[in-house]
Amino acid sequence: MEDISVITAVHHPVRRRIFDYLLLYGTSQVTALSRALDIQVGSVSHHLRMLERAGVVERAPDETGDRRTSWWRLARRGFSWSADDFADSPGDALLAREAERQGIRAQIDRLQRWHRTRTQPRYADFDAFNTETLGWATPEELNELSRMLRETLDTWRDGIDTDDGQQRVPVFFFSHAFPTQP
Repeated sequence: MEDISVITAVHHPVRRRIFDYLLLYGTSQVTALSRALDIQVGSVSHHLRMLERAGVVERAPDETGDRRTSWWRLARRGFSWSADDFADSPGDALLAREAERQGIRAQIDRLQRWHRTRTQPRYADFDAFNTETLGWATPEELNELSRMLRETLDTWRDGIDTDDGQQRVPVFFFSHAFPTQP
């Protein structure tokens, strides 16, 4: 189970953008993050320290030897949790539900941005897709589905050779699996 401090740290909108940038582009300087995300350097530094406290990012060695700027990298690549994990603590459950709402809002915002920009020339060869299905599962089987999906996505992401000269754009994948009624 994730610690609530990790969940609340990552689900702040600015910190989530920083996490996503580091996930896509790897180790980065604070100034590069600031320029790429159009956020003030001081604000980026503050949010990096919050993520560091939660164990999400860590300081990286300065390979340039400059020492006038700090370098950061991810300490971990992903999270899997449910608001139900925090049912035994009312305060943590409230925080987890709000983080869940923030996460869903961010996912829907990304999907809406895609629909607004999908006609741009740089996306001409890309087709988005929607995957959904219904089935039967026990709690253990639903947990196994989650594990299998994470493993599949990690294998897919780690198998892409980003140094092969091909033009790529960031791709966001999200899915939800939960009990339902027809």
